[in-house]
Amino acid sequence: MVPIFIRTFASVMKKLWIIIAVALMVTACQESLEDRCQREAKEFTERACPRHIDTEIVLDSMTFDKESHTIGYCYTLQGSLDNPQRVDKTKFSEVLLLEVKNSTNIKLYKDAGYSFRYTYYSEKNSGTKLFEATFREKDYQ
Repeated sequence: MVPIFIRTFASVMKKLWIIIAVALMVTACQESLEDRCQREAKEFTERACPRHIDTEIVLDSMTFDKESHTIGYCYTLQGSLDNPQRVDKTKFSEVLLLEVKNSTNIKLYKDAGYSFRYTYYSEKNSGTKLFEATFREKDYQ
């Protein structure tokens, strides 16, 4: 006859191994941060784009490049902003960098060292890039 303590211990150990096995299966099924970012960028673009940021700026898409760990935002400038002479690249860059530094929405990605690219295109001259800036970890830390 097996003492009650050993049977209880064996029962507890069996349950513990089942819990560990289930936990391992759950963690094995979780997506990586890169996969999550890629999925969320695609879903956001499909669900929410194009999105008017204001009267002259439209967010066209959000992308993620796994190789470079770069989240990209593509915009179209309209109206009076749709003019290469009007786009103050220095001011745009300063404002965007400040936005990246202060944004809590992208904290997870900043903590992972991701880069953020902002690209602005002309509505009048389709495909013409008016401005682009990429901010890396060293820029926003």
